[in-house]
Amino acid sequence: MEKRLNRTDLGFSLAFLLMLVIAIGAFFYGVKVGTERAAAKQQEQNAAKDTTAKPAPNAYQQQDLVSFYHTVFLPYREFQSDFFKAQSKWSGDPSADLSASLKELAKTADAKYETISTAYVPVSSPLLKDAQNDYLKSLKLFSESFASQASGANKADAAKLMKNLQANAFYTDGLRYALSGQNAYYRSMLKWGATVNTEFPDDFKSPASLDLSRWKTLSLLVKNKVIADYLSENALFTEFLPQDLTARIDEFIRSGQAAKMKQTSLRSIAELLTGTDAVRSGDFLDSKTKLYGREQLPQLPFFVPDK
Repeated sequence: MEKRLNRTDLGFSLAFLLMLVIAIGAFFYGVKVGTERAAAKQQEQNAAKDTTAKPAPNAYQQQDLVSFYHTVFLPYREFQSDFFKAQSKWSGDPSADLSASLKELAKTADAKYETISTAYVPVSSPLLKDAQNDYLKSLKLFSESFASQASGANKADAAKLMKNLQANAFYTDGLRYALSGQNAYYRSMLKWGATVNTEFPDDFKSPASLDLSRWKTLSLLVKNKVIADYLSENALFTEFLPQDLTARIDEFIRSGQAAKMKQTSLRSIAELLTGTDAVRSGDFLDSKTKLYGREQLPQLPFFVPDK
């Protein structure tokens, strides 16, 4: 005769089955939620990385570029200017207190870091956000490199100090991020150009070799981006801006010097001009009216001559 389950056993059995059903349901629900969250996170990461995707309708507007200039680019340039002035003083004054100078530069970098870190940059313009982040990293690394070299700086001369800095990983990374930030800013100008003129490309990949016939066909915004690439690739941290080298190259070609010297590639001319210290900050403004009167440019202070 079969043994019947009493009420207690039946209750335990039903409770067990109910718990089993709940556990299985919770498991599959957890898998579903986890999968959805992972997919959403991956989409966010892809969106953050894909700065070449078509920008949002309100991205890279004139006011975004101008605001970035005043709140991020200009403070960084002020630090950069102080650094170049310090280098000039080190070279020209053997009695200069190198240690004190480095400590002061570290303080300046920290102060500019605080200024730039509080600047608002719209997330709708990711290249500008990239530039801001790169400039911040650069300032932090430069500050650390200057502080690390300050204690023993007065035991060396200016040449030895610069050699020590150039061998310092913080310094070289700071330089690299500075040029990366500059590159992102000039790429953002291309994005702006594409919003005001559909014939403008919104990006341009610099070829390994660019002959002068191709260079002459490029718009000024594209040329500046190519030069920003060149400066970044060659770790040229300079007082002049990309448009200054662009102008010197175009003037070199226009004057007939390129043909006379049988220079046929952009790189060869860029190397000649930078290698002979033939480019100065402000060269673009000196040549703007003559060379670029019809070019479309964002109304940024470094593109507009003082009146």
